[in-house]
Amino acid sequence: MDIKAPRGVRDILPDESWRWAYVLDVTAKTMVDFGHSEIHLPIFEQTELFSRGVGDTTDIVEKEMYNFTDRGGRNLTLRPEATAGMVRAAVEHGLCAQGAASRLWCWGAMFRYERPQKGRYRQFFQIDAETLGLSGAVADIEVIALSAEIFRRLGLRNLEVVLNSVGCPKCRPVYREKLLAHFSANKDKLCKDCLLRLERNPLRLLDCKEPECGALADAAPAIYDCLCDECASHFEEVKSGLSGLGFPYKLDKRLVRGLDYYTKTAYEILSGDLGAQNAVCGGGRYDNLSESVGGPHLPGVGFAAGVDRILLVMEEQGCSFGKRPQKEVYVVAQDDTPAVRDAALGLAHRLRVEGIPVEDDAGDVSGKKRSFKAQMKSANNAGVTWACLVSLGEDKEIALVMKNMATGEQTAVQPEDVALRVKEAR
Repeated sequence: MDIKAPRGVRDILPDESWRWAYVLDVTAKTMVDFGHSEIHLPIFEQTELFSRGVGDTTDIVEKEMYNFTDRGGRNLTLRPEATAGMVRAAVEHGLCAQGAASRLWCWGAMFRYERPQKGRYRQFFQIDAETLGLSGAVADIEVIALSAEIFRRLGLRNLEVVLNSVGCPKCRPVYREKLLAHFSANKDKLCKDCLLRLERNPLRLLDCKEPECGALADAAPAIYDCLCDECASHFEEVKSGLSGLGFPYKLDKRLVRGLDYYTKTAYEILSGDLGAQNAVCGGGRYDNLSESVGGPHLPGVGFAAGVDRILLVMEEQGCSFGKRPQKEVYVVAQDDTPAVRDAALGLAHRLRVEGIPVEDDAGDVSGKKRSFKAQMKSANNAGVTWACLVSLGEDKEIALVMKNMATGEQTAVQPEDVALRVKEAR
């Protein structure tokens, strides 16, 4: 076949998809325990939602978004992240009307044009959780605790919470001037991208991965001395609350995240098993996002976690993915007569309705039933516990035999008794 998947995307095949289901099942249960309701968002939105919300000086908007014009002439974008869409949905549908808070979560595909690497794809999948309508530090603490609890339930180890404050529009200009002074004095050491960031968004210089820029960022002033009273008090409450819950954390003055909408709290959870690209989760507070896209004031805090990254860490650490779903019964038609075919089909359907995973022989590419030997070989390859052998007896009545594939023991049974026998033997 000369048509293949585009670069940067991949197929999630059956050998892997059951692991995804396990991660999402654990996540969904944890979200419910923390009071979050599931929501499903459009895969594409108006481009303006991201250019205004995420920030037109961010790498995402400048370099990574998949934009297109539809047949109606509308400018649309495949979603590069979920938070802006979550806020848009909450405002549009009145989920936080009259001062109500809303705890929401979703998961799905996001799209960014960036260089593919381990655990990073151009179509990638994220889990996203948001708490909207609450401005207090308790909401920040609960969101961080929620993300950490998901990873705990998945069995992840060697994780570290990294924390910072990025201030607010009132105090950030003071810090911006200090950064400008520091980096302007070292312009000759900045990479090409950082020279552009210097004029447009100096905070982004703290996030550069180039070695020389990184060294300059390490030596840059910290934001903590520039925080206004409100931001400083909020940050202290977050740190105190995390300590009270027993969550160790590390402060990192360079943690600014890649999106412009953050205010106050910014955090990441890092894994020691992913190398340089070691963040499995990132998030924080964004009190002005709704207003930046034309909505009312709606404070929020949340996080996003990449499913691919989570799976990589779980595999590296040998975490359990639970029991792989497996078919329990293979229904074998011992000949191709209409009566036997109909009886085999009826038995398979009866068992499936009873909640028993079943495989049967639907024939080869021509639609012809395969031989008894070929069917039994498939039953062995499928790893089923039982083979149900359907045949026509000497009295021209349907006969049914259950074969235990582990012991080889065979027992004649009635069709209505098969489900009970399978369940009793589990």
